[in-house]
Amino acid sequence: MKLYDMELSGNCYKVRLLLSLLRVPYESIRVGYEKGEHKQPEFLKLNPRGQLPVLDDGGFIVWDSMAILVYLAREYGDDAWLPTAPGAMAEVMQWLAVSENEILYGLARARAVKKFNRPWDLPQCQRMGEGALSVLDGQLETREWLAADRPTIADIACYPYVALAPEGGIGLGDYASVNKWIGRIKALPGYVGMPGL
Repeated sequence: MKLYDMELSGNCYKVRLLLSLLRVPYESIRVGYEKGEHKQPEFLKLNPRGQLPVLDDGGFIVWDSMAILVYLAREYGDDAWLPTAPGAMAEVMQWLAVSENEILYGLARARAVKKFNRPWDLPQCQRMGEGALSVLDGQLETREWLAADRPTIADIACYPYVALAPEGGIGLGDYASVNKWIGRIKALPGYVGMPGL
């Protein structure tokens, strides 16, 4: 198994984290994002969108971090990381949607502005990110995990950019339940970190 990867990408890290939690061995292939390697014809054969991460599992190619999480959870995690019961699966999908909306356009983009000089509206991203943190904090006030009463790919999808929020100028001090959840994720057997965490 090969993971086309970038160390500082939260989306790539989601995949590395789940692979580690599942104890699935893989080879990390660094793609020179800053050199534009993700837009070269060879890489575009793997992912026509020119984005990271990309997973190659014995010739089966999957791109997009959410799709990769779903694939890995189902292929290597049985029902544990992506439940098949309709209600629990729907709960997971709700939080995957949050990861691709409020967290991406808020927390992740605020970090990208501050850390990588991306051209988005920082105050707008920060406001959206704070809204996402409030929603997460409310959910986690009464439960340990986002969905299904156990860690799932919902937690893995939301975790990186939440934990990296300070790199986007968004403090986590007002979100006690989110901070406890971050601690629970870091305590999972097989947890690996990334720069900034």
